[in-house]
Amino acid sequence: MATINPYINFNGNAEEAFIFYKSVFGGEFETIVRFKDLESSEFPVPENEANKIMRIALPIGANTLIANDVPESMGPVNEKENRSKISISTESRAEADNIFTGLTVGGTIEMPMGDSPWDTYFGMFRDKYGIEWTVEFDPNRDGQA
Repeated sequence: MATINPYINFNGNAEEAFIFYKSVFGGEFETIVRFKDLESSEFPVPENEANKIMRIALPIGANTLIANDVPESMGPVNEKENRSKISISTESRAEADNIFTGLTVGGTIEMPMGDSPWDTYFGMFRDKYGIEWTVEFDPNRDGQA
């Protein structure tokens, strides 16, 4: 079956964001490629872009969170206009609370964790990097109680 792997663009702080995400989710980076790793005569890399992230990947459960820094020559990413969210489904209320608490540090809570009208435990926020997230525990999913 296909999986969905969120891919996020950053304005030069992808590595910082992913170190933060790793501190919440744990695990190890699957990939870290910097622009300088790809430099060649056909693909010159300006000095100020060399250590920026071309690709970083952090496996989280069965999925992988992926990102890169957008080169300055392509213009800035408008982080306040991110119209998609990363949705996390948890296996317990405690796990939902831990992830929500960890990722909201320095961010803006849009909907605190609580019982939703659709019978799940749900919260929504924008993290300190401008990325929008939802965290949800569904006690009725897969026979969980």
